[in-house]
Amino acid sequence: MIKKFKMSNSKIFEAEEQFHDKWAESVDVSLIDVYKTNEALTAPEMRYITQALGNKLKGAKLLDVGCGLGEASVYFALKGAQVTATDISGGMLDATQRLAGKYNTTLTTHKSTAENLLLDPEQFDIVYVGNLFHHVEIEVTILKILAVLKKGGTLVSWDPLAYNPIINVYRRIATNVRTDDEHPLTVKDIALFKKHFNNVETKYFWFFTLIIFILMALVQFRNPNKERFWKKVIEEEQKWAWLYKPLAALDNVTLKIFPFLKYLCWNIVIVAKK
Repeated sequence: MIKKFKMSNSKIFEAEEQFHDKWAESVDVSLIDVYKTNEALTAPEMRYITQALGNKLKGAKLLDVGCGLGEASVYFALKGAQVTATDISGGMLDATQRLAGKYNTTLTTHKSTAENLLLDPEQFDIVYVGNLFHHVEIEVTILKILAVLKKGGTLVSWDPLAYNPIINVYRRIATNVRTDDEHPLTVKDIALFKKHFNNVETKYFWFFTLIIFILMALVQFRNPNKERFWKKVIEEEQKWAWLYKPLAALDNVTLKIFPFLKYLCWNIVIVAKK
């Protein structure tokens, strides 16, 4: 079943566009470091995705669905991919082009929703979807991605999971940095990828490492409505490295011994092949 939303699609799209246009206006693109954003110790999802793609990036036609400020789009372009970046927000697409200019690289931007990409079929070797599926109708979007992905092509994505009670408290508090329609992934949602792709691999991140976010809130008294913690932890990589390294090692051991705990992690990475 396709997930149903409380609001109509048109209202959701309008709300998402306005929210992300406002976000784009608030950011100074000249201050974004795309290498740090994607390679920081505290950006394990992107480091894992880049490793999974390996040498496939160079020369590949890559689609970034829901590109946001363009950190991943520009990074992949610098790695040699021919990038098309899509987003519902014109402001985000403008920011992406400015960021590409900062790094003297080029990419194509395309305004569309994830549920209706309006792109020619079977033209991309790789589709990257970062932190987006929890904003959209998942099965509809998967089918649209399959349509534009070449046979043998790869989908890489990461998104939050629904089950950790501590994270859910954070979500109820951090209303200013989230949209009303967000729906973190469930076990049923993950099964949709296995339904539509021949080969699906998953990797889970942020279990004990979530202690860092707890310290941000309860020890440093930082306001989650004024700061996007998941962005700040990357910007402050060096400040948190002393704690992140042992906790990440503990995560790896714990999830191997007790794999059922994986659903209490914050994020899941999915690598799926058509």
